Amino acid sequence: MIFTQFVDDDLGCASYLVGDEKAGVAAVVDPAFAIAQYLEEAEKRGVRIVRVVETHTHADHVSGHGRLALEHDVPVSIHPAAEAEYPHDAMEDNDEIALGDVVLRCLHTPGHRPEHCCIAVVDGSRAPEPWLVLTGDSLFVGDAARPDLAVDGREGAEGLFHSLRRLVELGDGVEVYPGHVAGSLCGKAMSSKASTTVGFERRFNPALATDDVTAFIAESAAVSAPRPPNMERIVGLNQGPFVGGHAEPTELANPPEGAQILDVRPLSAFADGHVAGAINVPVTGTKFATKAGFVLDHDRPLVIGAMDSGEAERAVRGLYSIGIFDIAGYVLGGGPKRLALVTIEELDGLLEDGVELIDVREKDERDDGYIPGSRNIPYRLLGLNENHLPDNRPIVTICESGPRAAVAASVLAARGLDARPVVDGGIDDWRRSGRPLVEFRRCGS
Repeated sequence: MIFTQFVDDDLGCASYLVGDEKAGVAAVVDPAFAIAQYLEEAEKRGVRIVRVVETHTHADHVSGHGRLALEHDVPVSIHPAAEAEYPHDAMEDNDEIALGDVVLRCLHTPGHRPEHCCIAVVDGSRAPEPWLVLTGDSLFVGDAARPDLAVDGREGAEGLFHSLRRLVELGDGVEVYPGHVAGSLCGKAMSSKASTTVGFERRFNPALATDDVTAFIAESAAVSAPRPPNMERIVGLNQGPFVGGHAEPTELANPPEGAQILDVRPLSAFADGHVAGAINVPVTGTKFATKAGFVLDHDRPLVIGAMDSGEAERAVRGLYSIGIFDIAGYVLGGGPKRLALVTIEELDGLLEDGVELIDVREKDERDDGYIPGSRNIPYRLLGLNENHLPDNRPIVTICESGPRAAVAASVLAARGLDARPVVDGGIDDWRRSGRPLVEFRRCGS
């Protein structure tokens, strides 16, 4: 049996190549939009990709099933509850896909979405029982999937409860390979580890700690994490007609009229000089595509601002992964606009001068402690232009350590406001320095 895991560190998504080297055939499970990695691995292994299997319709990234189907004539299998509009083979509970001695067995495990399936992998040359299971968006390492992206959270949680118990019945020795690792918005506290076992999760995973369905529903349905950006559009792309590849954008002399500009250079370069109206989300930072998806206007054409063509191409790949395809091209270098940066030490004086301090963390993060007098607006909501912010005094943005504050300040500066991020530090440093914080007393403390 051949088995290769591919992890997109930016989105926290995992996909798989599974097959039989002797038979020379393989399948890709939950492919990313960037399909070259599977083609290269298949060629290296001497196998031909003969099937795409989708565990469900993804809500956080555009699948590569359309590219594999259109460009390489690979058929796609998915559960009929997905109501896929593209040509596909229906994959029902307990159906099997044979790849030589390797068998992919469908386990219908609704909860995250009604069509969700896990894929038990049997190596017939080894044993008739599953060796491992690809759990998609159901069981993660240390966590379980959120149940609120396709149906009512309580309804999804009840389905997820029963699906997780079905996975436990596979046996403690079965290896678990999830569809997401840390960094994804599809779970709450998943580990960065790429795999686990049923036995380890049964013992240590909080989602498997109770046999009380009511308690599980109450806990799982109380989701506080934001939904993936561009979610409805991504689901539509993954559910609708096949999405093929796109030509790589080219360098432009100047941004076209009306285009928004996403500057993907490091913050220091952006602060030293950028094009007026540009938003800064460094491609070298964490969760680039997710952050960009939250702050961009998806109805306007986009121009990338980069240091070089390699940086621009990396950004384009990330944007394609979340369904942002209207990219006119890229420009190199900076511009005349500058962004003032603030340190924790400087913040004290600015607060005395009456600046508006915006805490751009999520509400549950802020509940752990915030600076007195600050206002909470998560960075992902600043682009909505619905927040009445002062235009007659500076605005300072802050998060836990700096990156989101910098994105937020660039969004506000693009609107013409005097915004300045706290960088190389944030709330965590403020707390460690002994400066005052408003903190909530937890129940039982």
